[in-house]
Amino acid sequence: MPKGDKHYETPRRSHCIMTREEAEAGKPTRWEAMEIRGPIRNLSPYLWSLGHLTALFLNDNSLQRIPPDITRLRHLQCLDLAGNKLRSLPAELGDMTHLRELLLNHNMLRVLPYELGKLFLLQNLGLAGNPLQPEILAMVNEPNGTAKLLSFLLDNLSVAPRPPDREWISLPTSGNQSRTTPRATFNVMSYNILTDKLATRQLYGYCPSWALVWEYRKQAILKEIMDSQADIIALQEVEMDQFYNFFIKELKQGGYDGIFTPKSRAKTMGEHERKFVDGCALFFHKQKFALVESAVIEFNKLAMAHAEGSDDMVNRVQLRDNVGQAALLEVKESIRGGSNSNHCQHLIVSNVHIHWDPEFSDVKLIQTVMFMSELDNFAHRVKLERGLPYRNSVNGGPGIPFFLCGDFNSLPDSGVLQFLLDSKIPTHHPDFKDLAYGGFMSRFSQAVSPGSGHDCSQLIHRFALKRAYHNEHLPFTNYTYDFKGILDYIFYSYETLQPLALLGPVSKEWFEEYKVIGCPNPHYPSDHVSLLCEFEIRSQPLKL
Repeated sequence: MPKGDKHYETPRRSHCIMTREEAEAGKPTRWEAMEIRGPIRNLSPYLWSLGHLTALFLNDNSLQRIPPDITRLRHLQCLDLAGNKLRSLPAELGDMTHLRELLLNHNMLRVLPYELGKLFLLQNLGLAGNPLQPEILAMVNEPNGTAKLLSFLLDNLSVAPRPPDREWISLPTSGNQSRTTPRATFNVMSYNILTDKLATRQLYGYCPSWALVWEYRKQAILKEIMDSQADIIALQEVEMDQFYNFFIKELKQGGYDGIFTPKSRAKTMGEHERKFVDGCALFFHKQKFALVESAVIEFNKLAMAHAEGSDDMVNRVQLRDNVGQAALLEVKESIRGGSNSNHCQHLIVSNVHIHWDPEFSDVKLIQTVMFMSELDNFAHRVKLERGLPYRNSVNGGPGIPFFLCGDFNSLPDSGVLQFLLDSKIPTHHPDFKDLAYGGFMSRFSQAVSPGSGHDCSQLIHRFALKRAYHNEHLPFTNYTYDFKGILDYIFYSYETLQPLALLGPVSKEWFEEYKVIGCPNPHYPSDHVSLLCEFEIRSQPLKL
């Protein structure tokens, strides 16, 4: 067969010759592709230093091997090795995860390294003209054959060794807590477990398909929960069927009880479709806590109530059916140190999943403002109706020990975090995007303390909160191929609660050593990392 018949022509190959006038005028050059053609048998090591290349055409040469150093071309998206004499490929080729096109046509390849399955962005894999196994060639020639072959290779790739356990980090204590006083301590977990309908190869192509199926992931998630020995567990992205037919059944055997709040769309669906709607789930250990009362917060319903002609409130906020939940828990004597203990006898625990889209910072912030307002109403109502003997906090909060857990889909420098930690935010904050939320702003700026002369240019809440984790403790809570950052948080009322220790980060060295580019993977069943913190109830509220 003539050489020219072997070559797979790619329409993306093009070149432009600079004119003499352009060169004399000093026109800068920018080249991101290189073509080397001829009877080339060996390649200069200098080639692998050209890290800026996005396309490399080495087709129709006489190459017999490609060195592992090719992985130094980290930005390469197109690699044409067709028409050579390659008998094998380096396993390291699988680390070139930016590749979209890999042409290996008309070589002498009999086997493919399973590591090629890691090239999850690959759209075109040329294998024709190689003496490969017939089933491999048949697979790649099927509709969507490249994706099928990559999935096959990845599913058969050996799994990296188990990562080291996360280590606990002790925290300094504050206040005048007496060490002679019995310590009322317990653990709180927050964990977005990744809903099953999103655990797909389309979204997480770097994860083997067998490690994405719910039957595998649910056992890993349950093991992580049970191993944590958490007393309060706040989960996000739990599907209704998963809660009632798996989590509540399994956790009840471990001494837990729980409540579930599905997204609002569940109300509009039939019985079968409703099973797959996700939401928030809150569990507590019955030896330490008892449920007194709970509340459901539906953001689309709140947005509807506060729209009053605002198109932005209707079209941006009301369409998002995220939910939150709150629970008043009685703290049992087993952790309070007896009936005569000075420790608080109740806790309020809340759990929320805020809208995900980075382009909708206004929606995230408004959902958070509404959530805190509803939590304030809930806390003051149960305090009044049940005659709970808690003195209001310094800024008018209910004074009941309080937790706020969840996936806020917001970075540490966002308006959401500013509002929660500062207890206020200007109504002109850029995260509101200068949209028409004026009526909402005016009502909520006065709703907390009507007639008090409060500055209407700010939205406030009355809880005094701190983060349990800081950036240095856990540099990311969401770890995927294209995003690594902090989205999940545990907040607590620092007047009444003291964090003692927290579960540290996953091993960065393990991810780097085994070139694990994202979660989920066989060892981490979600794209999020769980948060786990040990708390102590202060015997006396901290004086601010």
